[in-house]
Amino acid sequence: MIRTLAVENYRSLRRLIVPLDGLNVITGANGTGKSSLYRTLRLLAESARGGAVGALAQEGGLPSALWAGPERTGRAVREGHHPVQGTVRSGPVSLQLGFAGDEFGYAVDFGHPTPAGGSSMFDLDPEIKHECIWSGPVLRPAAVLSERAGAAVRLRGAGGGWSRAHGTLRPYDSMLGELADPQHAPDVLAVREFIRSWRFYDHVRTDAHAPARTARIGTRTPVLSGDGSDLAAALQTIRETGDAAALDAAVDAAFPGSHVTVDSHGGRFELALRQHGLLRPLGAAELSDGTLRYLLWAAALLTPRPPSLLVLNEPETSLHPDLVPPLADLILTAARDTQVVVVTHARPLAEALAKGAPGHRLDVNAIELVKEFGRTEVAGREGPLDEPLWHWPKR
Repeated sequence: MIRTLAVENYRSLRRLIVPLDGLNVITGANGTGKSSLYRTLRLLAESARGGAVGALAQEGGLPSALWAGPERTGRAVREGHHPVQGTVRSGPVSLQLGFAGDEFGYAVDFGHPTPAGGSSMFDLDPEIKHECIWSGPVLRPAAVLSERAGAAVRLRGAGGGWSRAHGTLRPYDSMLGELADPQHAPDVLAVREFIRSWRFYDHVRTDAHAPARTARIGTRTPVLSGDGSDLAAALQTIRETGDAAALDAAVDAAFPGSHVTVDSHGGRFELALRQHGLLRPLGAAELSDGTLRYLLWAAALLTPRPPSLLVLNEPETSLHPDLVPPLADLILTAARDTQVVVVTHARPLAEALAKGAPGHRLDVNAIELVKEFGRTEVAGREGPLDEPLWHWPKR
C-alpha cells in the first residue's frame, strides 16, 4: 500500500506531500489541483512503462508542466503589500514525483535536456536526471536499494555492497523499464510490477458512439478496459467467476427491480438491462449516459482481479444524484480488497463515502485541496510538521 505521495514543481503542485490510506477521497473547488494530483499518479505509472517522458512532452514539455510561480513567496507578497515578481532560480530546473509504501519507495527527477552538439527536434523532451528506490516508508542512505544518476545506475547486492549496472541508460529511459531483472535487480523488478498493477479510469465514454454500446466478440475479461469496450464480457466474467450476488445487488440498488444479462450471438456479447414493467430488455445502445456509466463502474469496481491501486477520476460525471449512494457503496466494496483513490468534484459522493465507511469497517482519508498564491495546499494544514515525513533524493 502507498502511504505517502509526493510531488514538487508540477503545475500548481509547488510542493505537495500527502498521506494515503486504504480509501482516499480528494476534493476541492475547480482549479485547486485535483487533476494535477491525478496526473501525478498517472506519470508515476507511465514511468514503469517507459512513457513518462512522452507524457510530459505531450503536455508541452517541461516549460508547460513546471510550476509557473516563483521559487519563494515572500511575506510582503503573502500579506498583499507587494506584487508577485520573478526571481532568479537558485537551483536546477527539477520536476519530482515519488511515493513511499510499507515495503518500497520510489522517486524520479526530471530536468531540462543537457545541451549537446548540433540541434535536435526533441529539445522540449525532459530528461530523467535521477531515480531512486529504497526500502521502507522513508528515504535514508542505509535504505537505498537502487540509484540512478544521469546515465549510470548502482545496485545494492544481497551482501550490502554496491555494483554498477552494465551499460548506460539513455536520458529518456527509466531504470524501471530497462533494468528490471529478477537476479541482478530484484527491487527494481518488484517496484516496476507493483506500479504496473495500478489501474486508472478517467471519463470513460458514454456518448451515442461509445465503444461500450457496441456488441463485440466476448472473451473472459476480469479487468474492464479503459475505454469500456468490453463491458458485456466484463459483466459476464463477474457473473461466472466473481461476485455475482454483489453485481445483482448493485444493479438493484441503482435501478430497483432491474437486473443485467448478457446475450451471445455467434460469440458477440451484447448487454441487456431488464427492468420491471417492460416487455423487452433494453440494449446498451438504448441506455442513458448515466445508466451506462453506472454499469461501467460496476464492472470496474467489482473486478475479480483487484489491482494494488485503483484510481477513479470524477466517477460522478453524468450520474443522477440518486445513483451517488449506490456508487459510493460500490467504491466501499472495492476498497475492502484494494487501495482506492477517488478524485471528485461532488461533495455528496464524498459525504456518502464517509457516511458508509463505518459500516464497511473502513477509514476514509479525506484530502481537500485549496489554492494559496497559485499553489496547491491541503486545507487545514498549518505547516510542514503536519505533513508526512519525506526526503527527496539528491542529484
